[in-house]
Amino acid sequence: MFVTQSKFIKAAALAVGLSLPALSAQAIELRGWNIHVEDYPVSIAMESFMKEVTEKTNGEITGKTYHNGQLGSQPDAIEQIRLGAIDFGEFSLGPMGQAIPETNVVSLPFIFKSIPQMYELMDGAAGEAIGKGMEAKGIVPLGWYDAGARSFYNSIRPITSTEDVKGMKVRVMSNDLFVGMVEAMGGNATPMAFAEVFQSLKTNVIDGAENNPPSYESTNHYEVAKYYSLTEHLIIPECLCMSKKTWDKLTPEQQKIVKEAGRKSADLQRELWAEREKASMEKVKAGGVEVNEIADKAPFQAAMAPVYDQFLEANPELTDLVDLIRNAD
Repeated sequence: MFVTQSKFIKAAALAVGLSLPALSAQAIELRGWNIHVEDYPVSIAMESFMKEVTEKTNGEITGKTYHNGQLGSQPDAIEQIRLGAIDFGEFSLGPMGQAIPETNVVSLPFIFKSIPQMYELMDGAAGEAIGKGMEAKGIVPLGWYDAGARSFYNSIRPITSTEDVKGMKVRVMSNDLFVGMVEAMGGNATPMAFAEVFQSLKTNVIDGAENNPPSYESTNHYEVAKYYSLTEHLIIPECLCMSKKTWDKLTPEQQKIVKEAGRKSADLQRELWAEREKASMEKVKAGGVEVNEIADKAPFQAAMAPVYDQFLEANPELTDLVDLIRNAD
């Protein structure tokens, strides 16, 4: 929401011969969306971002981040930021895929080889290409946040090969790519709201799910699914981003400040995330979880061929972007 000077003040100033720097004198108040609790790495980084922007603009831009999804669900918030009803927010690129095809590329299983590689690509050519797709749909990326690597957990057995997934009922996010990923390994994919997963695991409605270590730990899923297998099949970055409607109202100098603050907040979030992830792994191991690494991920990657074929058949214009990431060192 933008609060401008009144016409009366402007008229009075002109009457006495004062000049007004029209844009720089405007006070801008931003509203930010965040799904996480206030002490989460994302939340801390977002608060740092807003503080930096306020300081560097000498108070011309202020704002508040509303944590815990106070401003609505993630799909609703993505639509609101496109329309300019929310000024900035932090989103997983996964749910953006329905509206912005470019963001779906990072939801392809095993497309990134590691977290450091994801940083390099998202801070470079891949992030630039995805960002252009986002801007065309009304969202300006400011910094790429880390959401770790997602791995499978279940209540039956360790997963060491695709054979171990066969017949398992596995909860996935509501995205055709994730459904296809589980089905390609012979599992029964079950799209389900995240809030329902704990009870569904506890009552054996599902056998397992997949997520990063902090989510697995903080939701207490590790108490009812004692096998955590480090498939690291999905490395989906998140985005601190701004509504293009809001962005276009900023001066070039303000845009520069906002962009730099976004990148700095991403560096902070990544550092905090690494610390949180380490602590979560220690906690689940102490809680009796059997954690196993996957010595050879090649068979898992090979099983994803139908997922890639189907995706590229539906989105041939994204072939170059997919190849850019898959062929990177």
